[in-house]
Formats: sequence, C-alpha cells, structure tokens
Amino acid sequence: MFKSIATYCKESYVELVHKVTWPSRKELMNSAVMVLSASIVIALVIFVMDLVFEKLTHIVYSLFN
Repeated sequence: MFKSIATYCKESYVELVHKVTWPSRKELMNSAVMVLSASIVIALVIFVMDLVFEKLTHIVYSLFN
C-alpha cells in the first residue's frame, strides 16, 4: 500500500514539474483582470435587478393596500 502511495506521489511530482504548462505572469494577470471585470459586471447586473424587483414589489404592495 505504501509503495503505491509513494509511486503516486512521484508520478504527480513528475507531471507537475515536466508535463504541466504553467501560465506566464502576463497571461495570469490578463486572466485575473478578465475575472475581476466579469465579476464586477455580474455584481452590477444583480444589483440593478434587485433594485428593479424591489421597486416592483413596492408598487404591487401599494396597489393592494
């Protein structure tokens, strides 16, 4: 059992060091900026939707009171 765990660890190390293509700093920064931008846009869309639904519910409740 311990031999298979050791083999797994060795193979994982070899794969991470020799087979995985790591992004460059520029690629990583570009991806981070894109994720941040998309997150801000989605947050703004949800905020606007929340405001609209809040106003609509106030209008509907004021009609029935």
